[in-house]
Amino acid sequence: MRSWYNFPMKCTLCPLACGADRPLRAGACGTTGITVAKACLHPYEEPFLAHTNGAGAVFFGGCSLRCKFCQNFEVSRAQKGRNVSPGGLAEIFASLENAGADCLDLVTCDHVVPLVAEALDLAKPRIPVVFNTGGYCTKEQLEIIAPYVDVWLPDAKFFSEELSERYTGRRDYFRVFRRALAFMAEKEINFDGEKLLSGIAVRHLVMPGCTSDSLQILDFLKESLPEGAPLSLMRQYTPMGDIEGLPELGRRVTAREYRRVRDHALQLGFSVLYTQGKESAEKAFIPVWDD
Repeated sequence: MRSWYNFPMKCTLCPLACGADRPLRAGACGTTGITVAKACLHPYEEPFLAHTNGAGAVFFGGCSLRCKFCQNFEVSRAQKGRNVSPGGLAEIFASLENAGADCLDLVTCDHVVPLVAEALDLAKPRIPVVFNTGGYCTKEQLEIIAPYVDVWLPDAKFFSEELSERYTGRRDYFRVFRRALAFMAEKEINFDGEKLLSGIAVRHLVMPGCTSDSLQILDFLKESLPEGAPLSLMRQYTPMGDIEGLPELGRRVTAREYRRVRDHALQLGFSVLYTQGKESAEKAFIPVWDD
C-alpha cells in the first residue's frame, strides 16, 4: 500500500518540482489530492479503447501543463470536480468495471499517481488500465504507476520550444516528453482483435498554423515507437479555453492542414493509424462536467 503521506511534503512529483506542502496547499497542478470531475462510459475514445461498451473514463481535476487551448479547461484548472479519497476512487473504478467498461481510462492523473496507485491496489481491475496523459511526466512519476498500467496513452503535443512555451507554458515540454516516451515505449504491444490490451498508443492533435511542427513530431514518433503502436491523428481542435491574445487559435484546422499531416503519417508508414473527420471538432463531443 502506498500513501500520499509517504512522499516528501515538499512536492517534487512532476517536472515542475514546485515544492508545495501537499496536501496542505495546492501545487502547481492546482490540487492537494484527488478531485474527480466526471466518471462515465465514454464512447468517443479511439476504437481500441472504447471498443464495444465504451472506455470507463475518470477525468481528474488539475494538471501540471497549462495548455491555453485545453478543451477540458475547467477540469485542468481544478475548477470542477469533487474531492475523493483513494477508497472512494476505488469504488468509482469498480462501478465503471461493473457497468461493462472495456478499459479503465485514467485521464490526467499524473499529479496524483501515488493516490491513484493506492486506489488501484484496492480495486484491482480485471480490464486494461489506461494511463491517459499529456506526456509531461518524470520517469519517477511513471515508475510509481507503471505496475498498474496496461496501456500508456500519451499526447505528443509540440516539438518546438517556442510553440510549447506559447501554448502550454512549458518550454521544456518536448525534452520531458521524449524521456517519458522512451520509458513508456518499452511495454510490449498486445491486441485482441482491434482492442489494445497492453502497450503504447500515441495521440497527436493537429493545431491551426502548426503543421510543420506536426511533421517533426511524426518524424520523431516514427523513429521512437515500436512497430504496431497505434497513432491517433486528431482533428478535433475547437477554439476554447484561454486563447485571448492568441488570435491564430481562433479557428479550426483546415482540411488542407489536416491532409498535409495525415499524408505525411501515411508516407512514414505507421502501421496502425487512426484519423478523424471534420465533424470531430464539435463541442458536442466534449463531456458535460459534473457539479
